[in-house]
Amino acid sequence: MRKTILITSMIFAFSACKKKIAMNFDTTIKSPVAEKIPYQLKKHDDIRVDDYYWMKERENPEVIDYLERENDYYNRMTASSASFKTELFEELKGRIKEDDESVPYFLNGYWYSTRYEKGKEYPIYSRKKDSLTAQEEILFDCNEMAKGQDYFQLVGINVSPDNTKVTFGVDTESRRKYTLYVKDLETGEVLDTEIKNTTGGTAWAADNVHFFYVEKNPQTLRSEKVFRHNIQSPKALDPLIFHEEDDTFSVYVLGSKSLEYVFIASYSTLTTEYQFVKANEPLSEFQLVQKRTRGLEYSISHFEDHFYILNNKDGATNYKISKTSVEETSSDYWVDLLAHREEVLLEDFQIFKEFWVVTEREQGLSRLKVKRWDGTEDYFIPVSGETYSLNGEYNTSFDTTTFRFGFNSMKTPSSVFEYDMETKTQTLLKQQEVIDANFEVANYVEKRLWATSRDGAQIPISIVHHKDVPYSSETPLLLYAYGSYGYTIDPRFSFSRLSLLDRGFIFAIAHVRGGEYLGRQWYEKGKLKFKKNTFNDFVDASQFLIDEGYTSANHLHAAGGSAGGLLMGVILNEAPQLYRSVTAAVPFVDVITTMLDESIPLTTGEYDEWGNPNDKSDYDYMLSYSPYDNVKKQDYPNLMVTAGYHDSQVQYWEPAKWVAKLRTLKTDQNALFLVTNMEAGHSGASGRFDALKETAKEYAFLLQLEGKVD
Repeated sequence: MRKTILITSMIFAFSACKKKIAMNFDTTIKSPVAEKIPYQLKKHDDIRVDDYYWMKERENPEVIDYLERENDYYNRMTASSASFKTELFEELKGRIKEDDESVPYFLNGYWYSTRYEKGKEYPIYSRKKDSLTAQEEILFDCNEMAKGQDYFQLVGINVSPDNTKVTFGVDTESRRKYTLYVKDLETGEVLDTEIKNTTGGTAWAADNVHFFYVEKNPQTLRSEKVFRHNIQSPKALDPLIFHEEDDTFSVYVLGSKSLEYVFIASYSTLTTEYQFVKANEPLSEFQLVQKRTRGLEYSISHFEDHFYILNNKDGATNYKISKTSVEETSSDYWVDLLAHREEVLLEDFQIFKEFWVVTEREQGLSRLKVKRWDGTEDYFIPVSGETYSLNGEYNTSFDTTTFRFGFNSMKTPSSVFEYDMETKTQTLLKQQEVIDANFEVANYVEKRLWATSRDGAQIPISIVHHKDVPYSSETPLLLYAYGSYGYTIDPRFSFSRLSLLDRGFIFAIAHVRGGEYLGRQWYEKGKLKFKKNTFNDFVDASQFLIDEGYTSANHLHAAGGSAGGLLMGVILNEAPQLYRSVTAAVPFVDVITTMLDESIPLTTGEYDEWGNPNDKSDYDYMLSYSPYDNVKKQDYPNLMVTAGYHDSQVQYWEPAKWVAKLRTLKTDQNALFLVTNMEAGHSGASGRFDALKETAKEYAFLLQLEGKVD
């Protein structure tokens, strides 16, 4: 979904000598003023007064008017750079190979691929039977399907075992509520099946008639009910197979790679539970793999007579891999194949007939370990670099010696390799093409730094810049972080980012606690009552970059979105003097009010991440850092905030209320913008070019502050 920080005397000393730089925005234009309507919120005998609580009224014309006035204010304040934003958009767009295609993969007799055509926003999904030279069969042309829609997303493409039908989900509202459809691939006809308010995903039974799907709660959007659908009786009432009644859990369905089993997975932040049924017996009762036990997390793969289980049983914090017979599945029967290691995080594994490949992470760097089942070989696929992203691709077959994996880094475009595990040779199948005559990998420098947080923890920072950019107090630097849910932000290549790098910016990622970059404990020490470590890490990484001469507070910019937007909100309140600007995308900033409202999507399932404010101890801790509740009278840096009117993860009113409150309390003349996409939700615009327009706005904000508008 979506934290008070100690400020040292050294930071105060630095702020005292901080140089003022012209804003380059038209300060004569008057900013919007939101009406104050005090609303009391009482919990644990604590009363909070929220002057902007009324903004939750989604259909209230005054709410729409305020959001539109903020959008208009942004447009007028940045009118002088309007042409630059257009040019920047064209620059970003110009680097993309518009007529591009993914690496095809072979599944059940067909080669599948995704391609884009020049000038078109959306993908085209297709397949070819048996051979890549066969005639192309279009499954979906999303450009045609999206006509007349402000927003369009197609998900969950799932072809039936006999290759004649395909299920898919469509969202035209950007609320991540998908309507399920079935298409007959022999006739091209979309069948009568139309199931609203689903996750968009399905799991087919082997009979090609039944599939399983998940319905969302219409109010909270929690994925909670599993149904079985018969495509031959599309209007019949679908039987309820499973109802996840614990509102801290959600549920999804999936089929095994072997196509022999269908799984129902229930999950919360700390606990998982799987049920299974044979795919050729879809009317049978699902059986438990291992009943839920708080703190036990596991995931399942199937091969021949066994289930293979990535799990944290018996205190395996960084996980281990076990196996068990499909006949005896409870954890009592799990036999360890790969033991837990304190220094190595096990992230994934893929099974083949003669080999299995494990994705693991040590000191932040991912590795792919190839293991032969007979124990005669155990080695790593060779990769090089100080900071990079490495992952297994979609490998559909068991009976093969080849393994596909993806590699990229902050200066190396995304590449897909095929590695032969028998001969230990690899082939580059595709590397993203950068349409830019000036781009050469050798023109950029990437490396990893280590900053010391105030409690002594070593914080990794990945950086990239053009080789001609010096480290100095005049060098602009954009520092990004996320830091929640154990989600690791790997250093990856970005076409768009070149527009900053080529204009003299350094880009950096602070791998703060709350992610799993340095293992599961890195996450555990950045959540619940340790959440402030996330914020401290970012502030201390920022101070490190200044102290080491990479930049200065006059030129240091910070960015984060969603839960990373919460991070931005905290650093704004607690260390505003360190930053020239902050960009907060769809920020989760009203922590207490949101986490007390169980009707809002995602809330109850996240108590194990943030805490449950119904408990006074959790309430007090969360309140001490909640950005909205801790806005104060002080100078703030330049700030750009984005929101999505249809956002189901961070409701639009959180950033809107936050900006309104900041306007009344901040004591500076710096820019403060709220830009709301009235047609989109959490992920922004759905079209690939429309999304670049949003990026162009954010980059133009930074470049205008740095006086680098062409």
